[in-house]
Amino acid sequence: MVWHKRLELWAKLALALVASALLWRPGRRQKAGAPLPSPRRVLLVRIDNRVGEALLTTPLLSTLKASPQPPEVHVLVHSKVARVLVGHPEADRVIPFDRRLIWLGSLAPGIRALRRERYDVVVDCANWAAPSVTSALISRLLAPRALVIGPRIWPVHYLHDLSVSPRSDTPREAVQRVHLISPLLQGPPQEALSFREPKLGEAFRSWLEAGSGTPRAVVNPGGRLGWRRIPPEAFASAARALLASGRTPIVTWGPGEEELARAVVAAAPGAQLAPPTTIDELAALMRSAGLTVCNNTGPMHLSVAAGAPTLGLFLRMDMARWGHDFPPHRMIDLTPVVDSGGDLEARVFEEVSAFAKALAARASAH
Repeated sequence: MVWHKRLELWAKLALALVASALLWRPGRRQKAGAPLPSPRRVLLVRIDNRVGEALLTTPLLSTLKASPQPPEVHVLVHSKVARVLVGHPEADRVIPFDRRLIWLGSLAPGIRALRRERYDVVVDCANWAAPSVTSALISRLLAPRALVIGPRIWPVHYLHDLSVSPRSDTPREAVQRVHLISPLLQGPPQEALSFREPKLGEAFRSWLEAGSGTPRAVVNPGGRLGWRRIPPEAFASAARALLASGRTPIVTWGPGEEELARAVVAAAPGAQLAPPTTIDELAALMRSAGLTVCNNTGPMHLSVAAGAPTLGLFLRMDMARWGHDFPPHRMIDLTPVVDSGGDLEARVFEEVSAFAKALAARASAH
């Protein structure tokens, strides 16, 4: 499997070099720091299929719309996560894209129509950690006349007209991502994640209102990748800490995670299983509850974007890069506890108790 992945990587790098030669536009190259005119229409390209990645695009929307001359902003996203950004007040258009046929180049479905949109700037919203050949190639194909901006990383930067070097003062992904549009900035960057006003079904709205008189907290034990999830026993400990602090834990779950959520509820008498939720309903529940405990996963970014104080539990992931460790949020790296064989449940109980107490003190002060 390792060799397969390595061959796949080298194939993608070779594709990037070939494509950059075929699509070379030396007359369009821009020097770093060169002044750029205010664009009228901007396309942001982020075709990753993860909810968190879509939400990490929202600071770019806020920053562009805060400009003295705000452009029309379109976002090209993976068809699986278009639902995350559709209806965002600062996205003029959200365009679902199926990247499976991108090997057809300019003949791939949707490419020709988007080329006719005549964008002034196309931003390849990938990161500097690894070259995203597909994102860079799509950005170039969609820009027959537009300026293509993207991260300076070999070899995909050959497909850009202006490549941006990463900031050296912070590893935070949200901050680095918005730095991609620094050549267009006419003011300070907006670094906060954001989400639309949630649209709720009547049944869920009634359920949410019925419990509004009781202090609540959201506990979300799931996550896309099992190896970076905290065990359910630790989330049960978190739920017990919330109960001890006077809050009712509402254990939420996504597709395929109901049994995991039920296990947490069973181990924390007094906790409640959430009903099935859409992404809007989950965001509304997090905002209403005012406290979320979760893994480093999409719901963590959603909770932060919805404005809910969030305690993110990290395992074997770069917390400084992917976390949101600033008030009212708190991020905890539990990798040392797990690796040393420490008492994970006790540590989680302690951290959740302290977080709930700090939020209660802050509320009392206001």
